[in-house]
Amino acid sequence: MLTLYSYPELFGVADNNGYGLKVYAFLKLAGVQFVHEHLFDASAAPRGQLPYVVDDGETIGDSETIIAHATAKYRLTIDAALMPEQRRTNHLVTRMLDDLYWVMSYSRWKDERYYPAFRDAFIAQHPQLNAEGLEKAKAYNAQRYYFQGIGRYTPEQAYARGLTDLKVLAEIVPAQGFVHCEAPTSIDAGIYGFIANIYFLPIPTPLKAFVDGHANLVAHCETIHAAVTAK
Repeated sequence: MLTLYSYPELFGVADNNGYGLKVYAFLKLAGVQFVHEHLFDASAAPRGQLPYVVDDGETIGDSETIIAHATAKYRLTIDAALMPEQRRTNHLVTRMLDDLYWVMSYSRWKDERYYPAFRDAFIAQHPQLNAEGLEKAKAYNAQRYYFQGIGRYTPEQAYARGLTDLKVLAEIVPAQGFVHCEAPTSIDAGIYGFIANIYFLPIPTPLKAFVDGHANLVAHCETIHAAVTAK
């Protein structure tokens, strides 16, 4: 059986990282049986990044590679009806979510207005952690942000990038239902992975304010959340 390794749950979502939650939601929506293991330390993961899966002894990292692997091996039909233009849209949205990831992470670990609340909530749910350990993670993330580039932005500049991404999502996600079809496809799982990690975060970042103010994003998130938590 496939085993998914990803970051811990938080605020009612199965993974507090958008990429792991995307894979989790995809596997649930596609009907793949799997075991979910949570890790705090990604150092032993492929390329030092979560999520990854182990499937019949084969280790696969990177969320998109995992999804492609599961689709091929288990002959999943979740995206089978998509037209070429829809697949192109999926690709572009997936890359945009890569950009949104950095702003989401910045809001938790870099912005001093919100980091203390995030830190305290994380420790409250995972008491095996402590403030010293999270401070080390904060310093590590600060280095990542600097070299990626988002760490050289002011908070206002960083959030402007994320809000631009969210505006595009708000134009793509319908008022009801799913992005392409009457049933969810992989892009719905991808969007959920990131929006859920904003929407369910009880900390009033500019990203959360935007999502809360768009009924279509909220409805989409709650619908996928109900589907993946019910399975």
